Amino acid sequence: MDLTVAILSLFAGIGVFLVACTMLSGNLEAICGSRLRHLFARASEKKLVGVGIGAAATAAIQSSGATTVLVIGFVKAGIMSLTLAAAVIYGANIGTTITAQIVAWGSSSGSDLLTYIFAAMAGVGAFLSAYAKKDKTRNIGSAIAAFGMLFVGLELMSSAMGDFAQEPGVKDYLSSIDNLVILVVLGAALTALVQSSSVMTAVIITMIGGGLIGLNQGIYLTIGSNIGSCVVAVMAGMTGGLNAKRTALIHLLFNVFGAIIFITFGFVLIYGFSTDYGGLFSGMFPSEQIDLAMFHTVFNVVTVAVMLPLTGKLIDVVMRIIPDKTAPNGESVNGPHLYFVDNNMLKTPAIAVGEVKNEILNMAGQAHENFHRSLDIIRTLDMTERQKFADTEDQLDYTARELTHFLLKLSNTKLSDKDSVYISTAFRTINDVERVGDYAENIVEYAEKLKAGNESFSDIACAEIDHVEEIVDSLYQKIIVAYKARDEPTLKEAYDIEEEVDSVTDQMADNHIERLGQGVCSPTVGAEFLSMTSDIERIADHYINVGKTIRELH
Repeated sequence: MDLTVAILSLFAGIGVFLVACTMLSGNLEAICGSRLRHLFARASEKKLVGVGIGAAATAAIQSSGATTVLVIGFVKAGIMSLTLAAAVIYGANIGTTITAQIVAWGSSSGSDLLTYIFAAMAGVGAFLSAYAKKDKTRNIGSAIAAFGMLFVGLELMSSAMGDFAQEPGVKDYLSSIDNLVILVVLGAALTALVQSSSVMTAVIITMIGGGLIGLNQGIYLTIGSNIGSCVVAVMAGMTGGLNAKRTALIHLLFNVFGAIIFITFGFVLIYGFSTDYGGLFSGMFPSEQIDLAMFHTVFNVVTVAVMLPLTGKLIDVVMRIIPDKTAPNGESVNGPHLYFVDNNMLKTPAIAVGEVKNEILNMAGQAHENFHRSLDIIRTLDMTERQKFADTEDQLDYTARELTHFLLKLSNTKLSDKDSVYISTAFRTINDVERVGDYAENIVEYAEKLKAGNESFSDIACAEIDHVEEIVDSLYQKIIVAYKARDEPTLKEAYDIEEEVDSVTDQMADNHIERLGQGVCSPTVGAEFLSMTSDIERIADHYINVGKTIRELH
């Protein structure tokens, strides 16, 4: 009966701890997400700075997975190089050791009063989360509740381990597992199974505290756990683009190399100096649980110190394993893809919302580039850029389709009221941006008709196109500023420019009709010119629609 209770207590403790970890990281992401995005965006190419950012970000949100998701997004978008991404991932491995430190010091206190205090914290946090009116206050309350629940789960696990230790058969069996490689593989497999290195670390620490395993066994299980923590990221990365795969592989290779370094040195210790890591760290700190947490930190810091100078070599290895896909002419054929978001981000909704905005801004930039290309083509009838235009249009269609699917999934996750409103406006914004691309495509088709009929616009008509292009470009710039910063005064300026576009396109149409009457232009040219001016006016309307959404977000 005692063994049954111990098993139930263990699973209850793991469940509470896992839920607490998920709640804690999710709410800390919601609190810190926008600040982290700004921090990452300002990162330099200095690797040490990247390590610091990765460590700080992961310590702040208690989730190396969320940090990795951000890194993948920035690499995909071309904002962050693979070298800097590797450095940030190194730092994330250091930052994630904070969880082990919290668990180790908490489980070593031996105070029932401390457990009651943390349980009370969970209650206070739950009260704040349930009754606060502001999203930020609710997130803070949920984070406090989660932090308290961590220690409630830890106490349940510790109690279960103490009961297991009273069973001679269980203790003897676990003590007999002393093969270092088996321990590493076991740690990796169990971590991959529970999909949380934090939970695995907590289990190992409580097993040591309960006397079920020795410190040296716990150390090698922890080394394996570091590898296992990458398995989920690697599986997720395999569903993303090339840089998502590369970033996941960097994470995996970093931890594998770290394990090889420490296992190799461990054999030297055992067979050369008749000791082991357990012997080295035992007694250095108040308890063996803390000894393990300190080893975990040392393991990651030393691995970073060794791998940092070798980052270039690591990138070379990754690029050989996952090369760019190229056509016979050497051009990239990676095809349409999302630059900032993928389904992995659904695990971190607060961060995903920010990356959706970046994706939309990137899409708008591509649509505006095609607008300029279309006018260049219809002025000159030079089809050199036609294929590039078509490729960009394919990218726009792909982004609109896939980003809409992503938003549907994201809308079913836990979002703040503010983020929910943004998601509802994002659906419309994506449609407006896609329509800009469609109207640009119409203009290119008019150019193809002109060229096929050996017709062209007059110099006067081309000068008018130049003029309206400058005005629309000014409108676009104002809209982007307003959309990024939710800047109402800039949006009002954009409205004035849009009215100017309406006036200029109307005047262009009148002028062209007059030229038709004078026989300066042919009817075929006239029809295409009038259709083009109408499309330019509609493009301006869609830009205004993009800007108007900020009024719903205050």
